[in-house]
Amino acid sequence: MTAIARAPRVDVLTWPVVGRFLKWRHARLAMQIPVFLLAALIIFDGLVGPQLAPKNLATVGVWLHYRGFVVLALLVAGNLFCMACPFMLPRRAGRWVREHWLRGGRPVPAVVRNKWVAIGLIVLFFFAYELFALWSTPWWTAWVALAYFAVAIAVDTVFQGAAFCKHVCPLGQFNFFGSLISPLEIKVRDSGVCAGCRTKDCITARPAPTPITLHGMTVRGANGERGCELALFQERKVGNMDCTFCLDCIHACPRDNIGIVARTPTKELWSDPWRSGIGRFSQRSDLAALVIVLTFGAFLNAFAMIRPVYALQAGLANLLQTQSRVPGLVLLFILGLVAIPAALLGPASLITHAQARGAGAGEVLRRYVWALAPMGFAMWLAHYAFHFLTGALTVVPVVQTFLSDVGLYAGAARWDLGPLTPQSWLFPIEAALLYAGAIASIVVAVQIAGNHLSEIRKQTGARRGPYAALGAAAPWIGLVLLMLVFGIWIMLQPMEMRGTMMMVSGG
Repeated sequence: MTAIARAPRVDVLTWPVVGRFLKWRHARLAMQIPVFLLAALIIFDGLVGPQLAPKNLATVGVWLHYRGFVVLALLVAGNLFCMACPFMLPRRAGRWVREHWLRGGRPVPAVVRNKWVAIGLIVLFFFAYELFALWSTPWWTAWVALAYFAVAIAVDTVFQGAAFCKHVCPLGQFNFFGSLISPLEIKVRDSGVCAGCRTKDCITARPAPTPITLHGMTVRGANGERGCELALFQERKVGNMDCTFCLDCIHACPRDNIGIVARTPTKELWSDPWRSGIGRFSQRSDLAALVIVLTFGAFLNAFAMIRPVYALQAGLANLLQTQSRVPGLVLLFILGLVAIPAALLGPASLITHAQARGAGAGEVLRRYVWALAPMGFAMWLAHYAFHFLTGALTVVPVVQTFLSDVGLYAGAARWDLGPLTPQSWLFPIEAALLYAGAIASIVVAVQIAGNHLSEIRKQTGARRGPYAALGAAAPWIGLVLLMLVFGIWIMLQPMEMRGTMMMVSGG
C-alpha cells in the first residue's frame, strides 16, 4: 500500500492514545453506554427523586451541566455529543427491527427530507421550556427525555437511514449549527486516494468483509462496517453540517484515508460549493431558517431570563386583557423569531442585493445569513457559560443526596458548593465570548461578500471597486454590531439562576 501524501498537519486519529481509541470499531459504543446509563439515572431521579429542581439530577444535570458541556465541546473540538449520543442505542434496536422485520423500512418522504420538521420542534421546545418552566420540574424533564427516546426509536424503526438525526432531532440541529464554528472536521486526507477508489465504502456500506482491489493492490474490505447513513459522501463532503461524527466512514474506509483534521473555524461558511448530502447553502431555505431560528433564538432565550422581560410580559398581558401567560408568550416569540428577524434581515438583503447585482434578494439572504452563525453561537455560549460557571459544583451535593437516598452515602451533602469562578469574572468572560463571536461574524460576512462578488464577476464580467466586498458586507456587519450591543445589554442585566438554590446577577 502506497503512503498517503499531503497528510493534514493535525489529525486526531494519528494521536497515540485518543486516535487509537477512536479507530477502534467499538469506540462509539464504548462512549454511548456510559452516557446512556447516565441518562437512565437522570430519568430515574427525575421521576422518583426529590422534586425540588436544585436537588434533582434531572434538572441540574440537563439544564445546567449538559448544556455547558455541549457548547464547550463544540467550541474546542466538534460534534462530540452526537458522537456519544445515548439515543443511538435505542436507534440501533429500531434499525435492527426495520432491517429484519420490516424489509429494510421505508425511505423518508421527499416532503420532509429537509429541516422544517426539526425547526418546528426547536421552536416548540423553546416555547414549552418557557411556558412550563422545564428547568424547575424534574418530573417533566424526565418525561421529555423519555419522549425523546421514544421518538428516536419510532422514527428509525420505520424510516431508512439516519432519519431521526438528519431530519427530526432538535438537539442534533443545534449541534450541526454549533459545529460550524468548531476547529475539527471529519475529512478525506488525500483526495488522490479517493479518486482511484472504485468501491466507495464510505458511502455504500459494504455488507461483508470481501477482498477488493485498489490501484492494483488487494486490500481488506469494510469488515461489514456501515457507510455514512446521513448521505455525506466523503469525497465531496464540505464542513460539519449534518455530520454526527459517527465515525462510520472512518471505520468503513479500507485505505485509512479519512481523519479528524484541524481546519479554520467558520471557513466552510465563506463559499457556496455543492455539498454532498446537502446541496448549496444558497439554495436551502430550510437551512437559512435554521440559522435564523437558532441565532435569534439565542437572544430570545437569554432575554427571557432577565428582569425586564417580566415587565414586558406584564404589559402584554394588560394589553391583551388576560391573566394567562400563553398569549403574551406567543406574541413574544412572534416578535423574537419572526417580526424582528424579518425587519432586520429584509433590509440587509435588499441593500446587499442592490450592490451585488446578479443574484436575487432571496438568494442573497440565504447566502449571507450564515454570517450570523458565529454571533448566534457566541450568545448561546455566553448564556450557558453564565449558568455553568455559577452552578457547576452544585452537581456534588446533588450526587451526594442521590447516593444518600439509595443508601450508598452517609455523609453530609456539600450544599455550600456552587460557583466555579468568582462572580466578578462572569461579565468579562461573557463579554469576551460575545466580542469573539462578533469578530468571527464580521470576518465571515466579508469573506462571503468577496467570494460572492468574485462568482458574479466570473458569470457576468462586471468589474467591482476595491471596497465592493466591504460595501456588500456592510449591512450584515451593522446587524452583527447591533446584536453585539443587545447581547452585552442582556448580560449586564440581573439574570435568573434557574434550577439552582440561589439567584445571582448576570453582570
